[in-house]
Amino acid sequence: MNSLTILGSTGSIGLSALRVVRSAPERFKVFGLACNRNLEILSKQIDDFKPEVVAIGDESVRDSELVMLLRKKFPSVEFLFGESGIIDLASRKCDIVLSSIVGGAGLKPSLAALDGCKRLALANKETLVMAGDLFMKQAAEKGVELIPVDSEHSAIFMLMRNVGQKELERIILTASGGSLRDYPVEELESVTPEIALKHPTWSMGSKITIDSATLMNKGLEVIEAHYLFNTEYDRINAVIHPESIVHSMIETVDGAVYAHMGQADMALPILNALTYPEKIRNSFGRLNFAEVGKLTFREYDSRRYPALELCYAAGRKGGNAPALLNAANEEAVYAFLDRRIAFTDIVKIVEKTVSLGTFCSAPDLNGIFDADAEARDIAKGLIREIKI
Repeated sequence: MNSLTILGSTGSIGLSALRVVRSAPERFKVFGLACNRNLEILSKQIDDFKPEVVAIGDESVRDSELVMLLRKKFPSVEFLFGESGIIDLASRKCDIVLSSIVGGAGLKPSLAALDGCKRLALANKETLVMAGDLFMKQAAEKGVELIPVDSEHSAIFMLMRNVGQKELERIILTASGGSLRDYPVEELESVTPEIALKHPTWSMGSKITIDSATLMNKGLEVIEAHYLFNTEYDRINAVIHPESIVHSMIETVDGAVYAHMGQADMALPILNALTYPEKIRNSFGRLNFAEVGKLTFREYDSRRYPALELCYAAGRKGGNAPALLNAANEEAVYAFLDRRIAFTDIVKIVEKTVSLGTFCSAPDLNGIFDADAEARDIAKGLIREIKI
């Protein structure tokens, strides 16, 4: 039985991961759970899975009535608080850590997990976007097995098991196109958060759903794929695939294309990450090709999705450019969700922030965090200037 810590247990990935644990109780024992502040869901998770340690990121709830009730109800559970508490939990000895905290906040816990776990199931793409070179080096030095959880990277990981780098022609990441893939381009400026949050095929958190609508999410995945699979950016392509049945593809040098297909359910790539290299039966559904009917693909429109080109440019530039881009995007997305900027302002703010930020070609970890902080300050300033 493998001990498991889930960072981000109350988010969409964490909830799917606990579905996986519930489906195979003989294989996994939950050691730790971490969330930001969703205490109602956390309380039920503690009750169901009996972790030894729980970390709550929001310091302000430490002395709240609900936390007091949790301490009383679960006296054997060790409670930790704040960013330091999540980092502490992540570093504890454990067989597998699932890192699924959203955004740049997931980098420090992912780094800490390398000190205590045997396998890191990585669902926080920002870890590699912000600090890919440094993180991959540390993971290798500490002998931690790194398994991707994003459906696209999980698919590529599985497809690459029998394909060497010399045989690989290119990686093809599929994208649903998000909620606005068929929305008139000239009307994107007037899109509301409610419209943008209606993802057609995946159930995800609000930030990732907006990133899907801009295709920023795919751009960040391109950077992530570059590090995970040691592949040049010119050999990583993206294609719109509305049905979300093909989770990604690889093409080999002989021209053959291999596709990884399955239900649009994050439980499947999570299960793969937790049980690799073994395959186990599960109850998460099966494809019925007659019901699917057809699979379609199309090139992405750079007018609709300028974010993707920004990500390629930042990835190729390297250094702290992806960290600047990521931080600016987070600030812009949350500003859009708060109705402080228009949908089309998101990419404009990101592009302007990256151009204004201080570039460093070979940052250390402190340099990465400095770039993150600088970009947030710049983006917030740009957001304040916008009147909508």
